[in-house]
Amino acid sequence: MQKRTPVHPAGVIVKRSRTGLGLFSARPFKKGERIIEYVGRTISNAEAYTSRSKYLFEVNARRTIDGAARTNIARYINHSCRPNCEPEIEHGRIFIDARKNIRAGEELSYDYGKEYLDEHIRPLGCRCVKCQ
Repeated sequence: MQKRTPVHPAGVIVKRSRTGLGLFSARPFKKGERIIEYVGRTISNAEAYTSRSKYLFEVNARRTIDGAARTNIARYINHSCRPNCEPEIEHGRIFIDARKNIRAGEELSYDYGKEYLDEHIRPLGCRCVKCQ
């Protein structure tokens, strides 16, 4: 019996990608469409500064979301220097929206930003489609 990958209610699937696990569209998304929310525990700046989590997402100067919990499937969206998604912060919440039309089966990605890129990705080499 073949094992099936569960489809999240948002229309996305976690599966293997070129960089480990990634988040893929299970259906088409239109440009500007909201795909999923990046969720997690809200932490202080002091805690964010000392945290070893690689899933920190700064909401503003006072709030950061630690999205490390596996229940936050938006954490599986990988970095790309040519992304098809973008994060939008609204009322202290982080949403991931489509930057362009996305086909079913396409891997979702957004630009993690210069600081994360310099600290975590560049030392190992960026493996996004644009940089390969």
